[in-house]
Amino acid sequence: MNRALILDFGGVITRTLFETHALSEAALGLAPGTLTWQGPFAPETDALWREMQAGAITERDYWQARAAEVGRLVGKDWTEMSQFVRAARGADPEAVIRPEFRAAIATVKAAGLGLAILSNELDLFYGADFRDRLPFLADFDVIVDATHTGILKPDPRAYAACLDQLGLPAAACVFVDDQRRNIAGAAAVGLPHVHFDVADPATSYSQALQMLGLSKELC
Repeated sequence: MNRALILDFGGVITRTLFETHALSEAALGLAPGTLTWQGPFAPETDALWREMQAGAITERDYWQARAAEVGRLVGKDWTEMSQFVRAARGADPEAVIRPEFRAAIATVKAAGLGLAILSNELDLFYGADFRDRLPFLADFDVIVDATHTGILKPDPRAYAACLDQLGLPAAACVFVDDQRRNIAGAAAVGLPHVHFDVADPATSYSQALQMLGLSKELC
């Protein structure tokens, strides 16, 4: 392996919780239209999201608040994001995986390149057992999760840990994340990057593949 694709988990691999309100409402027994916060899809209507984007709170703070809010709606005292995710997505986690992601990693694997996940909260948000229900994770050479390392992006050490495990220099990799602060962190350490657009995942993945020298349009 002489090059690698490094992916955030979250909205890069799965459809965001903003995109799957209908599925969440059905799983939780809530009336359609109960969940109205839209994050990056309608930031003007989501004050908490704007606070997070401005750096006033962390992404973990945002989702902990949303988990507590939804928990109250279903009569639960949810203090952890994983409680919300398991209840909303536990029945069929494969249903929220982006098809563009599946196509992209198949292309990378076929070319003999490396695959890595660099996440701030994979197990924290989803629960460690969630991994066992996603067979595609076995295709990844490296998974670095700040749930266990305690080093969150955009700390330079987070990117360095992933690169060290891959055994590759930054210039040989492409990093994909949907949070601007994490993209800025990648830029600061010289790591080529794509700011993932959750509203246009195909274009974002196509750009990443092209940067790796793999020309493929994802529809």
